[in-house]
Amino acid sequence: MLVRIAPHIRSSEITPKRIYLNRRRFLASAAAGLWLARTPAHAEKLANLAKSPFSTSEKITPIEAATQYNNFYEFGTGKEDPARNATKFRTHPWKVKVEGHCNNPKTYDLDGLMKLAPIEERIYRHRCVEAWSMVVPWIGFSLAAVLKAADPTAKAKYVAFESFYDPSQMPQGRWAGIPFPYVEGLRMDEAMHPLALLCFGMYGETLPNQNGAPVRLVLPWKYGFKSIKSIVKIRFVEKEPPTTWNLANAHEYGFYSNVNPQVDHPRWSQASERRLGEFFKRKTLMYNGYGEQVASLYNGMDLRKYY
Repeated sequence: MLVRIAPHIRSSEITPKRIYLNRRRFLASAAAGLWLARTPAHAEKLANLAKSPFSTSEKITPIEAATQYNNFYEFGTGKEDPARNATKFRTHPWKVKVEGHCNNPKTYDLDGLMKLAPIEERIYRHRCVEAWSMVVPWIGFSLAAVLKAADPTAKAKYVAFESFYDPSQMPQGRWAGIPFPYVEGLRMDEAMHPLALLCFGMYGETLPNQNGAPVRLVLPWKYGFKSIKSIVKIRFVEKEPPTTWNLANAHEYGFYSNVNPQVDHPRWSQASERRLGEFFKRKTLMYNGYGEQVASLYNGMDLRKYY
């Protein structure tokens, strides 16, 4: 598979590692020239990180923004809720079960999972379906390393994922309005694509609880809700698996959910986005700027139908 390196962006576009505020406060304070800092949750350092050729050179979003402005409905539907409510979330010990149509099913603890391939830092654009975006230095390795170790059979056409859910640790999830546990899925060729990242950290540290600790997906060419958090199960399946937001509202959220500025959400435009830490909107790029790498996955597909 030919994978081209992400295009370089002008250094003038790079965001300093400063402060953040939620969207409403951000707009108000930016207009007044004010900024408020938030301290991210404690995390452990990850050393000896290789630099990935898949990284963009765009400026990195402030760490406070990326860790304090989140969607993680198990911990509440407000953007600041996850950082406030996930502080006591227990992420150790942790198990991830790999099963389904494969010859080598296995249950991994976190240390074993992290040893399947060298971890590296990948600076990716991240585009939310809500028309905000950020640029984050994620840490992990290609999901393909786990999938290949499982040796999927010919029946494995898709990969299904499941998040951890415990109402006693996540009582806010009762009022989220979507079904839990959170589930997601990818077609096999999407899951095997080198850009699909199994992620264990960000900004040189392990993942904060509110960002999907201890392990999540990062799929930079898809809307952010496809990048499932706090994974406990990976399953090879023969048919297209259900996905949470499609179950909740199939009219608005399709299975593929690739970033496409030409296909609006039924309730808002997807043509532009607001980068956290910036005041003005910018144009949204097809496949979030990763078209050279992933467009071939969707050759011949009607992107308005398979949204």
